[in-house]
Amino acid sequence: MRETYDVVVVGGGPAGLNGALMLARSRRSVLVIDAGEPRNAPAEAVHGLFAHDGTPPAELLARGRAEVERYGGHVTTGSVVGVTPGFTVTLADGRQVGARRLLVTTGLTDVLPEIGGLRERWGRDAVHCPYCHGWEIGDRAIGVLATTSMGLHQAMMFRQLSDDVTLFTAEPPAEEQAVELSARGIRVVVGEVEALEIADDRITGVRLKDGTVVPRDAVVVGTRLEARVGFLESLGLKAVPHPGGFGEHIPAAPDGQTDVPGVWVAGNVTDLMAQVGASASAGALAGARINGDLIAEETRQAVAAATS
Repeated sequence: MRETYDVVVVGGGPAGLNGALMLARSRRSVLVIDAGEPRNAPAEAVHGLFAHDGTPPAELLARGRAEVERYGGHVTTGSVVGVTPGFTVTLADGRQVGARRLLVTTGLTDVLPEIGGLRERWGRDAVHCPYCHGWEIGDRAIGVLATTSMGLHQAMMFRQLSDDVTLFTAEPPAEEQAVELSARGIRVVVGEVEALEIADDRITGVRLKDGTVVPRDAVVVGTRLEARVGFLESLGLKAVPHPGGFGEHIPAAPDGQTDVPGVWVAGNVTDLMAQVGASASAGALAGARINGDLIAEETRQAVAAATS
């Protein structure tokens, strides 16, 4: 790694790599620091991405890294533990690099509810997104666990994919919600979920705390979404609660620019609902805007030098 880069990209997912690609193609010196912990690692494939549907996540990222490096960009494995104004980026192993601009694309952590067996099935037959995984569990007996405020919405969305959907909720739904669920043919089971029943490497049911077991082939569950941005606090940037009430994010302008000059964000770290394609697009936009910002700075400096 060199001492100072035009841009350091923290996070090597779709947003970070596409941002780095735009910058490298603009002949910017760019370094991507990737912790190697992608959110979609448990999934077998990426879905809903034009021309890449069904591609394993690791394969897609490997292609992205190779493209960045083809244009002279650098990619390194590491975790960022701190950033000082200016910017000096410190990695967990003690390495330090300078940057004129930062693009933060560290994404989210899915915090799973404490339900037995859920973690082991996550990304397989326990999923969260109808567009990412819905087709794969379509026509099965699906159980939607209302662990967040998104439970009712998830039940409605997955009903599009299966005629057999059951919503598990600790509290009875409000009257209006109950009418909507009934109209869509969605069964409601009231009670606290304790664990998933698993046999022969697949989900077979949902077990309530009272011992009742409801046969199911797959489950849908909402998670709490936590932004991976603790290292930005020294710059005055902190994640704040998302208006939806199910996670936190870094607020930013549509192009990813934050309230801290020189710092951009893209992907799930700012847009909780962005899928792979949207994250990559946001990274590309942020990369282009960062390049434009650097050009403006360099122009001002050139004018000042020419007139001094």
